[in-house]
Parts: sequence; C-alpha cells; structure tokens
Amino acid sequence: MSITHIDVGAVDFDALGVWMDAQGLPGGPITNATPVRGGTQNVMVRFERGGRPYVLRRPPQHARAKSNEVLRREARVLAALRDTPVAAPRLVAAQTAEEPVFYLMEPVDGFNPSTGLPEPHASDPAIRHRMGLEAAAALAELGRVDPAVLPGFGRPEGFLERQVPRWLKELDSYGELDGYPGPDIPGLRETADWLTRHLPRTFTPGVMHGDYHFANLMFAWDGPRVAAIVDWEMCTIGDPLVDLGWMVAMWQPGDNHVPGLPQPKELVAYYAALSDRDLSSIDWYAVMACFKLGIVLEGTHARAFAGKAPKDIGDLLHATTLGLFERAQEFMGGALD
Repeated sequence: MSITHIDVGAVDFDALGVWMDAQGLPGGPITNATPVRGGTQNVMVRFERGGRPYVLRRPPQHARAKSNEVLRREARVLAALRDTPVAAPRLVAAQTAEEPVFYLMEPVDGFNPSTGLPEPHASDPAIRHRMGLEAAAALAELGRVDPAVLPGFGRPEGFLERQVPRWLKELDSYGELDGYPGPDIPGLRETADWLTRHLPRTFTPGVMHGDYHFANLMFAWDGPRVAAIVDWEMCTIGDPLVDLGWMVAMWQPGDNHVPGLPQPKELVAYYAALSDRDLSSIDWYAVMACFKLGIVLEGTHARAFAGKAPKDIGDLLHATTLGLFERAQEFMGGALD
C-alpha cells in the first residue's frame, strides 16, 4: 500500500525514519501506513517498519493551542504506566523536548464497543455482562498504581475540596456570554450544598484517568477483557474514586451498544472486592460526577444563546444536564446503598 495515496496528515515519514533509527528501533522502509479512525482531534497513523507495527500519535496539522502539551502529558502517563499491569497502550518512544511533539505506541488489538459489537460479544449476553465487570476491574488496577510514578503531576492536596467551588465558578463564567439568561437547573443549589455537607473526610491519592467510560475503552476480540484504556489527556493525581463515580454516573445497563451490562451497584461491589479503598462515600462520587458533567454540558447551552453553538445541540445538552441532576437526586437518595 502506497503511503502517498493515504490521507495521513502532515507526517514526514523520511524524518520519522531517521528519528526511529536514532532510537535504535528496527530499520527499513515505512510501509502500510493507514489513518486510525477514532474520536480524537489528533493525528493517528498505523504503519509498519522492520517487521514491527506501530501507531504514531501527533497533533493535527493545524494544532490547537495546547495540542503539544496534551501530547507531552499523554506520553508521560503512558511511559509511567508501561511497566505496570494497567491496560494502557504500550509506549514505544516519544519526542517531547522539541517540535513536532509525537509518540509511538504499540497497536491495541481490540475494538471499541461504541462502534459496534463483533462476535462472540454480539450474541453472548454473558460476555456483555462480563465486559462491565472487566471495566471495573481495569479501573481498580489503575487505582492500585503508586502515584509516585508521576512525580509533580496534579495537585492532590485539597483535591476534593476544590471540586464544588471549581465547577460553580465554571458555571458562573457562562454569564459572560451574551444572551445567556443563567442556569435554569432544578436542584443545582441543593446538589452543591449536599456535596459540600457530605465531602469525604480523607482519601488516598492515586492515578486518575479523568474520563473513564465505555467510549474510552477497547475490548479484546475474543472475550470480555479490557484490551486498553485510551485517551489519557485528562489523567492526573487525585482521588481514583472520582473515576469510579464518573463511570457509575455515565453507566447505562440498557446501553444500545452493549445491552445487558451490570447494574451500577454490581459494578461498585466488584470494584470494592478488588480494591482496599474506602467506598463508604461512593454516592458522593456519583453525585459529584453528575454535578460536574451537567455543568460542563451546560456550557454548550450557554454558547448557543450567544450564537457560538447550534441551538438544537444546546437544547439537547441542556436536557441531558437536567437528566444528570435528576440522577444526582437518585444517588443522594441512596440509589447505590
């Protein structure tokens, strides 16, 4: 397959080959270059060289303001996780000290369920149910990683205490958008007050993914195992139970992509069996996830008033925000007890 006939962004393969030689990687021509499709704004290209497959990840040709920093952050996380049991893509090498910033990783042998289920997953309800448990197990494995692998990463001190003020401030900032009348979100103040009153007293810092849900997981072709957790740009050192709360808040056992997933209570119980973390406040983490995501989505609703986002999308996301705050009420009422 000819590289020149494939849309692979602005990748300079000659320069890449020279750089790979300097890293001591197998030499030879670069062949079979194909774009990797996914929900990312970064360029991802799969190719082969010296009998070995790779995936290149780099910013788009017209990079965003923070594109390079995001890639540096991801490369650092993947390097730290490379020698752990965590199901993360395996980093091969990275160029982060100069531009262009990019890294090479091993291809992940798996599929993302949001694009459809292969066999045997599609016809085996036991596999689909187990996929949910394996997602909880992969998250518990991440929660066991010593945060010392990422020195200076994040600000774990006061991490939970900052959450409610941080997101209320974000919500207040939407008032700067012309035409936005302010948040019409029933239960907003009640939820914020509940989170403040029920703040967990302590937590054990750990590595957080930061956006843990099914769309950021790849599963093995032959069974329910998580092949890789992807998209690490939100990773930080904080409270890993925030990831569990996020997963539970976004969890839909009747998901059209993967019908028959476990109920949230079962997910939490399975995680608890694999972790020594104190889950007595798991309802707080689930409510916090609904609160944060609802406020984030409300931002698009606010931008729609200012003509900076489509009105139909803004209305749809506002409805989603209202649903999230309703779900927060359920968690506050003991839905996970």
